[in-house]
Amino acid sequence: MQPPSPQPVERIVARFAGRWRQGYVRGKLRHDPAFATIAALLLQADARPVLDLGCGMGLLGQWLRECGHRGAYLGIDNDPRKLRAGRAAAATLRPALELRFGDLQALPEFSGHVVLLDALHYLARAPQQALLAACAQRLGAGDRLLIRSVLRDASWRYRITQAEELLAAASGWMRTGAHHIPTGAELSERCAALGLRVSRQPLWGRTPFNSWLIVAWRAPA
Repeated sequence: MQPPSPQPVERIVARFAGRWRQGYVRGKLRHDPAFATIAALLLQADARPVLDLGCGMGLLGQWLRECGHRGAYLGIDNDPRKLRAGRAAAATLRPALELRFGDLQALPEFSGHVVLLDALHYLARAPQQALLAACAQRLGAGDRLLIRSVLRDASWRYRITQAEELLAAASGWMRTGAHHIPTGAELSERCAALGLRVSRQPLWGRTPFNSWLIVAWRAPA
C-alpha cells in the first residue's frame, strides 16, 4: 500500500482547526518518516487492531485510514488538549478512530499490533520495563510491537535530541521531560527476555534526531 500523496495529507491537515496546529500537522506528515514506515509494516501484516500508545492527536490513526487500514484503532494519551484536537479532527472518519485518555502504566484489554511512537523515554526505567511486558502480553500470532524511540549513544544526533527534549518540555508542548533514554542493546535485551524477536533500524529520515525503529514480534513456540 502506498503512503498518502500530498492531496490526502492536505485532507488530514484540513480536519484540524487553527493555522498553527495545521502547520504542525503538515510538517509532521511531510517530514517525519515514522508514519509511512509504520503504516507499511502494519499494512503488510493485516488489518488487525492497532493500539497506539502516546497517540497525541491520533495522526498515525488518520494516516492509516488514508493508507487503507480499516481495522480498529485505539489511541491512548494523557494530554487532554491533544486528545480534544484529535477527536474533533477525526469526527467524520469511518471506520471511526477511538482516542482515549489513559495512563500507559494501566493498559486496557487488547489483542493486536502495538505502537509506541516517541513515548517510551518519558517513563523511568522500571515503568518502561513494565510497559514493555504489558505490550508483549497483548501481541497475538503475527502481531508486531513497533517502537520509535530516541536511543542513548555518543552521537551528535543524540546531543541534538537531548536539547530538543528540553525545549519541548520547557515550552509546555510535552507534559513531562525525558526520564530514561535506553540504549539500543538495553531495549533489545529487554524485548528478548520477554520472548520477542527484535530488529532495529535508524528512523530519523531528514531530521537531525537520534530516532530508531525497534520492531519486535513473538518468536514461534
